[in-house]
Amino acid sequence: MSVDALAARVRRGERRAVARALTLVEGLGPEADVLLTALGPPPEATRRVAVTGPGGVGKSTLIAALVAHLRAEGCTVAVLGIDPSSPLTGGAVLGDRVRMAEHDTDAGVFVRSQAGRGAAGAIAAATGCSVWILAASGFDVILIETVGAGQDQVAVVGVADVVTLALAPGAGDAVQALKAGLMEIPDVIAVTRADAPGAELLVADLRLAGIDCPVVRTTALNGGGVAELWATVAAGVDALAADGGLERRRRAGMADQLRALAIARLASQLPGAGELDALAGEVMAGRRGVSSAVDTAVERAEGPAG
Repeated sequence: MSVDALAARVRRGERRAVARALTLVEGLGPEADVLLTALGPPPEATRRVAVTGPGGVGKSTLIAALVAHLRAEGCTVAVLGIDPSSPLTGGAVLGDRVRMAEHDTDAGVFVRSQAGRGAAGAIAAATGCSVWILAASGFDVILIETVGAGQDQVAVVGVADVVTLALAPGAGDAVQALKAGLMEIPDVIAVTRADAPGAELLVADLRLAGIDCPVVRTTALNGGGVAELWATVAAGVDALAADGGLERRRRAGMADQLRALAIARLASQLPGAGELDALAGEVMAGRRGVSSAVDTAVERAEGPAG
């Protein structure tokens, strides 16, 4: 199948074509560029929402509840789960597919897992391109679930219009999130298991920490607070769109992705361990400065000029 034919099928929302296109862009090769160019700019109306947070707080359960709510509202939904990669095989755990099993027979829901493969910020290098394809295929909402929590998880900002941080009471999540710097990125905070002891204390701790973004209490297993959470998220996207902030945010996000990919490509071309060890020896022996050694490594990565 030609790339143009694949692009046409993706634009029609054909699920097999979408899956094939996602596989293609995960390789980030020349064909991926051709496909994205053939697709053209995706619809601006697609809402791109990330859900991140510490492990075990119920992100997947919350996403499943959001999907159920959105489907009841008549929206089509794509879920992109960024899974941890095996250090041996590079394969993903694919846990989100297990938790999303209740939506398997729903033609209005598409679920895709991606292995992070060590990409910075827990965001697979191809995630931005994957979001582009899902938007081009006509989904109303794209939900992006990221792995774990930590300083590097802030990269999710680059692929989402609104970031929802999930925290659960009783696990010290708020303190850990503060230490990790995660509190700098959420547009909305969802307190999961809001019927559990400690939920009110968690909300109070967030306020004491100076958090001024909306905080919504949810109990995803019975759908409690999910409608309010989505209304808050949607209002955030709409507010950005109203003043031109959405276009600026998406452009900045694409710039961040290009920067990360450029750095990754440069890193892959750096001298091997033996050459770097030799440079380190020269620095340790006082024959060369650190900056000089770095300049040499970068020059070798870039190759000869001209």
